[in-house]
Amino acid sequence: MPDAYTSVLSRIQAAAQAAGRPADAVTLVAVSKLQPWDHIAPVLAAGQRVFGENRVQEAMGRWSERRSQVELRLIGPLQTNKAGDAVAFFDVIESLDREKLARVLADEIQAQGRAPRLFVQVNTGGEPQKAGVAPSEADGFIALCRDLDLPVEGLMCIPPADLDPAPHFRLLGQIAARNGLSKLSMGMSDDFETAIACGATSVRVGSALFGART
Repeated sequence: MPDAYTSVLSRIQAAAQAAGRPADAVTLVAVSKLQPWDHIAPVLAAGQRVFGENRVQEAMGRWSERRSQVELRLIGPLQTNKAGDAVAFFDVIESLDREKLARVLADEIQAQGRAPRLFVQVNTGGEPQKAGVAPSEADGFIALCRDLDLPVEGLMCIPPADLDPAPHFRLLGQIAARNGLSKLSMGMSDDFETAIACGATSVRVGSALFGART
């Protein structure tokens, strides 16, 4: 596991430098969802501090006793009835994807006095089975979030699995640029170097770090 971790970090740095970007321009989000702790512990021990989880309750069960050691990002769909727990527990929520959720998050942030950083998820491929706002609706949704004083700092996408991801990454970058957003969460184990070439500021890597999920 530490060897895989070192390899992924080296590939991220090399991809950033090849794109003319600083070696530390890209944050590795280690996707720990569904992984057994004996896979995660060596990566944590090796120095990784940013982890991505899909489910609020699973993350709370895994990380509550180690919460101060890490930055936690919710990268899976968020149900509105879990929004309060998500605001309380996560540093970043990357799956803001609809008006109802935006309004619930705004209420929770106001009530708790705690504001995780937020990413708007964009469904760049228009896939009906995937969450995310349509690219054509992204500008309006970002404006709505700002009207609600939500701390949106970036965009996230998951391109269609069977297509070249580069056009999807570039599209996300274009939406971010015209909306003044500086952060792009894009790229996973199979395509993170392409994502970095297209401007990713964080990449979500699971299987390349931990092996296939059990």
